[in-house]
Order: sequence, then structure tokens, then C-alpha cells
Amino acid sequence: MQLLKDKILSDGRLLDGYVLKVDNFLNHQLDVALLDAMGAEFARRFAGVKIDKILTVEASGIAVAVMAARHFGNVPVVFAKKTESLTLDQDAYESDVYSFTKQKTYRVRVSRRYLVPGEKVLVLDDFLANGHAACGLIDIVRQAQGEVVGVGIVIEKGFQSGRKLIEEAGVSRVESLAILSSIADGKIAFA
Repeated sequence: MQLLKDKILSDGRLLDGYVLKVDNFLNHQLDVALLDAMGAEFARRFAGVKIDKILTVEASGIAVAVMAARHFGNVPVVFAKKTESLTLDQDAYESDVYSFTKQKTYRVRVSRRYLVPGEKVLVLDDFLANGHAACGLIDIVRQAQGEVVGVGIVIEKGFQSGRKLIEEAGVSRVESLAILSSIADGKIAFA
């Protein structure tokens, strides 16, 4: 998606030479027009695929998932919570995911009320690096006896193992809007 690539090059920042920071349009402040265009692009790429729900993880995946849902006929969006809460149903699907950015493992949870057997679920997230978040969401859908119809990613670090991990988990349909082929010497290259 050229619009996204252009935004990454113009507004993205590199920390320590290898961490891409896009908080000024995706992770902290949101560029709503860009999010809407990304939602439309996911709908184009998954056209013809029956989708009952979109599943993401809090917090950065929520905006992308909500905007995409509009382009899939306003299907419901469910997000896995990273923190325990008195308001979260105790009867929940759970999976442990490691965050590369935060350098820690989270237990993510989805109430059993919001994923039911037989549903066709599209997993969406903002980044794909090592694949742990996406695989945790895939695990949750499978615990619910649903079907993962694909994984959509805004920015994929193609030089890391995330896509391979997802494919090894049995999901062959992975669509990334921008795939980075490298981050080196303060430069971002796309696949």
C-alpha cells in the first residue's frame, strides 16, 4: 500500500536504529483518513472471504480493526485484553504472547461470550515481527472452535520470523499492507 509506505518514510522514526516508531499516525495519535484507507485496503484484499468477526489485541490494533470493520459491512470487532479486570468475564479464552516492544509476556483474554464455535474470524494487528501476538490470537480463535480465515497486518518486519510462525500455525493467508525488507543504518527498505 503505497500511501502507507509514504507515511512511514515521511513520519516514521527509528529508535536505536532498528525499532520503527509510528506513534504519530498509528499507535498514539491516529491519522483517521489513513486508517480508513487501510480498512478499505484490507477489505479489497480479503474480498470474497466470509468474515463474521475481526479479532485484534489491545491497544494499537483496535483502531485498525474498527476502521476495517466498516469496510466489511460493520462486522463486530473483538479485542483481546492484556490486563485483568473486574469487568472481564472469568470464563475466557486465554493465550500467552510475548511483546517484542515491551520485552515481556502478556496473558491475553477474550470472553467466551464474544467468540463462538463456527465463526469465521479475521485477525488484524498493527505490527508483525516475531508473530507471537498473531499466534496468540489464532490460538484463542481455535480454542473457541472458530476458523481463522486470514491474518491482516499493517506493517510487517519481513526480515523477522513472524510470517513463518503464522504459516506454521496453519494459516496460509497473511496480508501485510507494508512489508519492511530491512532496517539498517537509519534507513527503511520495503519488500
